[in-house]
Amino acid sequence: MPENTAAGTVIVISSHVVRGSVGNRAAVFALETLGHQVWALPTVVLPWHPGHGRSTRLTFAEADFDAAIDDLIRAPWVGEVKAVLSGYFGNAAQAKSVARLVSSLRQGNPDLLYVCDPVMGDLGGLYVPQATAEAIRDHLIPLASLATPNRYELAWMAGAPLDDNNAIMEAALSLGPSRMLVTSAVPMMSGGIGNLYLSGRHALLAEHRAIDNPPNGLGDLLAALFMSRLLSGMDDEKALQLATASVYEVLARAVKRGSDELTLASDASSLATPMAMVQMRRLMHPAQRRKQ
Repeated sequence: MPENTAAGTVIVISSHVVRGSVGNRAAVFALETLGHQVWALPTVVLPWHPGHGRSTRLTFAEADFDAAIDDLIRAPWVGEVKAVLSGYFGNAAQAKSVARLVSSLRQGNPDLLYVCDPVMGDLGGLYVPQATAEAIRDHLIPLASLATPNRYELAWMAGAPLDDNNAIMEAALSLGPSRMLVTSAVPMMSGGIGNLYLSGRHALLAEHRAIDNPPNGLGDLLAALFMSRLLSGMDDEKALQLATASVYEVLARAVKRGSDELTLASDASSLATPMAMVQMRRLMHPAQRRKQ
């Protein structure tokens, strides 16, 4: 068996687009750029992101997807795998299959890092069937080492409106993963947008200037970059700062080019060594507030 890379092998399970940088296309490129070996499993295949207009959706029979998960569980190289990242699912059965994969991998490696990006909705509501969203919430979120919802996905899973960062933190704690990174949190700086990270010890807000009409794929990219930094052994605060800076820099460069997609191949240096400034703030952790 070949030696593992220092960065660690990651299984990435999400949508695949022919054109564009969303889902697996964003996550796999980012992880490979940062030195990871990646096993990539698509959940659906699309010519392009649905936001660009209608296109054919290629799907897998539930039994076939489940059989592929069985293959991964039995793979002779499964000892290489240090982490799993899941994103968009084509149906509820796929989420249950991935829960089985994560549980099986954890038996062989209790330290397996599982990052669940619960791709299910945005400001306008759910854009996956409710059964799929419920399967992610009920079967995958409880297994996650880290979950990376946007604020609207967290609000749906917690069943409460999240109008301020204290409410976001309480909702994050109520769902259970030991670490949660919430995108589109409430910014503290004017004209900004924030990523709020909550762990057992930290409540951190990473902010940058908001950019109108951003291309899709930013959440997929952030989940992969933050996961990579954590796998490298970096402390949470530095990992959050670097991942946020990379996403902001890639976004700003794509918009400056007038691109309707993230231009990752042109901006690989932004993934590895971002130069963008990110405002980092420490918030009062809910546990501290309760002591007062």
